[in-house]
Amino acid sequence: MQTVGLAQQIIEERGIPTASITLLEGITRKIRPPRSLAVPYPLGFPLGEPGNPGLQTSILRALLALVSRNDVPVLVNFSPPST
Repeated sequence: MQTVGLAQQIIEERGIPTASITLLEGITRKIRPPRSLAVPYPLGFPLGEPGNPGLQTSILRALLALVSRNDVPVLVNFSPPST
């Protein structure tokens, strides 16, 4: 996450908004990348369980919604949709 956060800052300095998914919320709070979405899934599964396109689409939509935010740094906790 540290490398991603640093890369995000460099890209943002060039005027390109960035957003990332994090599985390690505590580390992300320390690094403070511009826009991050914390997901409640184990390492290796940032988009949740395999074979669940509905969940994966929800995560990606939540991530893309962060791109338009200017109140950076922002860290949003993803809430899985109710089934």
